[in-house]
Amino acid sequence: MSAPRRRGASRVIVPGSPADSRELRAQGRRTMGKLMDAGMRVFAERGYHAARVDDIVHAARASHGTFYLYFASKEDLLRALAVECAGELEALAGSVGPIGPDSNGIDELRRVLEQFTRTYRRYGPVVRAWLEGQVDDREVNRLGVRAFTEIATVLGERLRDSGAPADPATIAALMAMLERFAYFHVSRGLDAEESTTLDTLACVVHRGFFRATAAA
Repeated sequence: MSAPRRRGASRVIVPGSPADSRELRAQGRRTMGKLMDAGMRVFAERGYHAARVDDIVHAARASHGTFYLYFASKEDLLRALAVECAGELEALAGSVGPIGPDSNGIDELRRVLEQFTRTYRRYGPVVRAWLEGQVDDREVNRLGVRAFTEIATVLGERLRDSGAPADPATIAALMAMLERFAYFHVSRGLDAEESTTLDTLACVVHRGFFRATAAA
């Protein structure tokens, strides 16, 4: 998508095809945000393929005419959400600091896990559409591949920095663990407080992948 990001009051708003050639006023940004929020809820509840534009406008308490002012289709809305999600994941990748075997390392790892989980909570349907091949849209898929590649690359660098194995299989296993944890925690509702769960996951990943010891 070629349209630039435009900031609303509290979030990034990415115009869809019908709206990407004009500057959105505050009311337009709010309306678009409401449609994107509704789309995310519907995709989460019904699944992307089963979701209909009718479901989205009903959830947003909007009209079909309003929807098509901003998006050409549900695919276009998903594309706008994918741009937002990819941006957050790429920003996370760019923020990852050193993850050594000491307490500072586990604190940084926990911060990364918490941010990843928060992003997944917001954009879970988009991430699942990427990873499960639900969408035949090259742009949406490209965004997902790029975002996850950036996170995998920086985590691989941190593994190497710590002296731990950083071969492709190890990095793939780490990424799979993070994604599945976020999925079950957000979608399945693990029976544990989030802070406790994140502490446990950070400890497991720190010791298992970064060669940290119990004493660290």
